[in-house]
Amino acid sequence: MKIKPIIIVSGEPNSIFYEIFFKSVKKKKFKSPLLLITSFKLFKAQMKKFKFKGEINLLKIKNFNKLRIKKNINIINVNYNNYKNSKKNKLESKIYIRQCFDIAFNLLKKKITNKFINGPVNKSSFLDKKFLGITEYISDKFNIKKNAMLIYNKELSVCPLTTHLPLKFVSKKISKALIKEKVILINDFYVNNIGFKPKIGVTGLNPHCESIDKFDEDNKIILPTIKFLKKKGYKINGPFPSDTIFLNQNREKFDVILGMYHDQVLTPIKTIKEYDAINITLGLPFYRVSPDHGPNIKMINKNLSNPLSLSQALKFLDQK
Repeated sequence: MKIKPIIIVSGEPNSIFYEIFFKSVKKKKFKSPLLLITSFKLFKAQMKKFKFKGEINLLKIKNFNKLRIKKNINIINVNYNNYKNSKKNKLESKIYIRQCFDIAFNLLKKKITNKFINGPVNKSSFLDKKFLGITEYISDKFNIKKNAMLIYNKELSVCPLTTHLPLKFVSKKISKALIKEKVILINDFYVNNIGFKPKIGVTGLNPHCESIDKFDEDNKIILPTIKFLKKKGYKINGPFPSDTIFLNQNREKFDVILGMYHDQVLTPIKTIKEYDAINITLGLPFYRVSPDHGPNIKMINKNLSNPLSLSQALKFLDQK
């Protein structure tokens, strides 16, 4: 069977991506060819800066069906002029990132591969307001209505029911249907890729799973849905107070913790695992993985960034 390449969109041109990429691939051998979609001009400059030595194959694509990939670092060039004017720079960055994604999407739709990584992206400057995050942006491009953000670590993973949603909207978004959707996606991913049915713990929405409001989401929505899913054979329990579920003796009971909103589960998992986790989008017709951190502009050129999350993303896809 022909080994499929890992497509990598470098993401934000002003970010730590190149540093963590060079650190991730230095002295490492991958079964899967690496196909990097980026500015070759930026890549060469960063390659020199970080003293990276490796075999580079610059590809020119006119027909995606004729794409041939050698076993080294392959690059598809996307022009980026890096204007010094901040307004032009912001606009050009947006156009550049979009072009990179569009090339990757075309390759994925042509089924050149089913492995995709995107580097960190500044969501506030890149995305239109209708998209909460890159997860939703990519899902929309493939007409996927049901998706989930899984921050994956083999010991403990988390999934937020709502993603980059302002807190004042979270309670209105929570529903039995949405909880069922996320649990099914999580369970299917683990069964199909990890080889077992995961034990899922679910947090409540309110502090201590209690509310002084007339409508209590924990008792009216979350608890009945957990009981329903348990009867259907899913290994699920809750709701649990979010301030104690991540205690060592509690979290070790679960493979995945499903939280009601973004920071409720991402803050503790990043505290516990730091960079040892990857962001996997569930529900897509291919594997989409990204490092579990942003562009980290303040760390550019300092050569102090931790490459572990990108390394784990490459390792995960290289095994597929």
